[in-house]
Amino acid sequence: MEAVAENHSTTLPTKPQNQPHSIPNSLKPQRFPTHLDAPDISPTARILCDLLTRASPHDIESVLSSTGITPTSEVIQQVLGFSYNHPSSAVKFFRWAGRFVKPSAYAWNLMVDLLGKNQSFEPMWDAMRSMKQEGLLSIATFVSVFGSYCTAHRFSEATMSFDVMDRYGVQQDVVAVNSLLSAICREDNQMSVAIEFFDRIKMKIPPDGDTFAILLEGWEKEGNVAKAKNTFGEMVIRVGWSPKNISAYDAFLTTLVRGSHVDEAVKFLQVMKGHNCLPGLNFFSNALDILVKQNDSTHIVPLWDIMVGGGLLPNLIMYNAVIGLACNNNDVHNAFRFLDEMVFYGAFPDSLTYNMIFQCLVRNKRVCEVGKFFLEMIKNEWPPTSSNYVVAIKMLLENDDPEMAIDIWNYMVENCVSPLEESANELLIGLLNLGRLVLVKRFTETMLDRRINLFDSTMEKLKNVFYKEGRSYRDKYDSLSRRWKAVRI
Repeated sequence: MEAVAENHSTTLPTKPQNQPHSIPNSLKPQRFPTHLDAPDISPTARILCDLLTRASPHDIESVLSSTGITPTSEVIQQVLGFSYNHPSSAVKFFRWAGRFVKPSAYAWNLMVDLLGKNQSFEPMWDAMRSMKQEGLLSIATFVSVFGSYCTAHRFSEATMSFDVMDRYGVQQDVVAVNSLLSAICREDNQMSVAIEFFDRIKMKIPPDGDTFAILLEGWEKEGNVAKAKNTFGEMVIRVGWSPKNISAYDAFLTTLVRGSHVDEAVKFLQVMKGHNCLPGLNFFSNALDILVKQNDSTHIVPLWDIMVGGGLLPNLIMYNAVIGLACNNNDVHNAFRFLDEMVFYGAFPDSLTYNMIFQCLVRNKRVCEVGKFFLEMIKNEWPPTSSNYVVAIKMLLENDDPEMAIDIWNYMVENCVSPLEESANELLIGLLNLGRLVLVKRFTETMLDRRINLFDSTMEKLKNVFYKEGRSYRDKYDSLSRRWKAVRI
């Protein structure tokens, strides 16, 4: 064992000079941030980081000594923090720096974390034993160890580390339990490991709300509704109800919603409301996103009613989401209901809000309502989109309301809506199908005056109908055709 700091008793074991610590080959290079990613790093730390990056680990100590730099505690910490990609050089830097200043507890913790993240677990424990001698070990050290083992999927060693905490003078408490559970649950499909540890330790160290929040977030991640129910039931028995445990409630309810158990989620929400434990807007926003993706309009209304009934104020994004869901399911009644209540709750409809409802009315051929809603849209200065103009004009003409179709067209022309050609062609074809040939001729002339592109197919339909009406209309079509061809040149 070589001295890390010649002037201090702190030691970190190393291998002989020609045998640097072995680092697993499976780790990807440049996996960690470097000093190149840190614009605020001190000039001295940047110089040292550059040396660790370029110099061979065999030569690093002599290269460092040749700089004439006397490192400070802050510089040591900065260099270690950006040297995770060069663990062997970082160890030798740490030893060299220890000759000038006694490493801080934070520097030692960085060293432990660096070694652990590089899966150099034996040197990591050697460092921890040195820390123990110096009285520098803390819960933060073990949190790092838990994370390193779990990232490497060495869960048995992670729980073993917890088991030996007291031998290293660090208390096994609920914070330590939660730290280990959190490290396990961050990894995919490891809830069985987490629950095994939880069941083993819960009688010795009583869990708190955070413990259950971590477990419930794990079940949410795995989508296991049955296990989430069991854990939530145990939570209520052990820690009761408290507004402090909102994160746990959020995770549990989200699991239910995502698992298509929305009826149960609504029931639990009602119970939580009674205990003054209603989740915040974040849960309802996430739940809404889930229901929209599932196209579940049935359950959105009771969930929404609990939210606003609990005093929460949905924002415009949430209103647009719920109105969009209603419209996609042709639920015109609730679409209008949500629209009407928006302003009351401080959210003001925008173009998307109005156009989703307008499109829904058009799709469902609500002829009278389309006209009235169009007038409301332009009154509030949120007119239809170009595509909605087209489908509205087409639907109105197909359902015997040419007057409103013409009103919409006239609004488009008067307000310089662009593009016009799709709507123009739909207007002509619709009027043609209704036998309004005089109007067809008049609108065709004004469209050509405005150099609006009339499709070949539209002109062909006009020709077929006009020619059937006799010589007078044939001449009128021929005149229109000549103008149309002249415009296209």
